[in-house]
Amino acid sequence: MPKLIGMVHLPALPGSPGSALNMEDIFRHAMDDAQTLKAAGFDGIMVENFGDAPFTRGAIAPETVAAMAVVIREICKETKLPIGVNCLRNDARSALGIAAAVGASFIRVNVLTGVAATDQGMIEGDAHKTLRDRAALCPNVRILADVHVKHAICVNQPDIALAAEETAYRGQADAIIVSGSTTGRAADVDELVRVKEAVSDKPVFIGSGATKETIATLLSKVDGAIVGSALKPDGDISRPIDRALADEFVAAVKR
Repeated sequence: MPKLIGMVHLPALPGSPGSALNMEDIFRHAMDDAQTLKAAGFDGIMVENFGDAPFTRGAIAPETVAAMAVVIREICKETKLPIGVNCLRNDARSALGIAAAVGASFIRVNVLTGVAATDQGMIEGDAHKTLRDRAALCPNVRILADVHVKHAICVNQPDIALAAEETAYRGQADAIIVSGSTTGRAADVDELVRVKEAVSDKPVFIGSGATKETIATLLSKVDGAIVGSALKPDGDISRPIDRALADEFVAAVKR
């Protein structure tokens, strides 16, 4: 499992309301970010359809699956890093299908277990189906699952440590992600510590809000970080990753 995972936020893909770029331009945007992450020293990449807001709470469209697959396949081939797939908002089945087709190493599932009230409505986790789909499609792909995922309120289990236990052991996630309340906002350090104590034998990742000033302290408490906003000028997700910011982040980790 990579320790430092950089985000490639895909622009709006064909079929989404904000779609404005052709696939060649989308591909170049994604590949530039992926190459910047590799050159800076990140040891894994997560690709998600961030530009497709508003997101569906169910299965993403076939054209979205196709677009993500062709882009992620080239990122896998070009970077040769462990690559992850996140199909927003919570389409684990499509993420697994893409991973199986392109040779990705892991997926992210926002709601693997329990129930979350989100801006897409109520989302129910389905670990039962997700784990069986993985066994059939790509048994070696790891599942990184959020607890108390951002942009949502956990309905079934308000205690984040107990939610982590249920996701890690009853839901059989391979790793746990703890984020702040929304994209770019920092995770609560006390919650990070409680989750790590609750699932000490599982990797725990920071899912949002890590900065070059805080990353060293955070990584003394958990196992890894997923980084996006901190690598963009002014934290603007729509902009390309800045190489200097990426270098500074990796340097802070090494220090």
